[in-house]
Amino acid sequence: MRNTIFRTAFDRMVSAREKQVRRYVNGHLLTLDDESLRALGRTRDELRREGTSGFLF
Repeated sequence: MRNTIFRTAFDRMVSAREKQVRRYVNGHLLTLDDESLRALGRTRDELRREGTSGFLF
């Protein structure tokens, strides 16, 4: 039982951190020009929908 609680807490912490990183990266990707984004297979609208953040904590 004890391992399950810690595992769940760890998984939730990792998931929250992944969301933070994704927002940070999206913020940086928005600084690229449209041609570069197109080469990566992304669009500005898609990045804005996913959310952005200017810092990582």
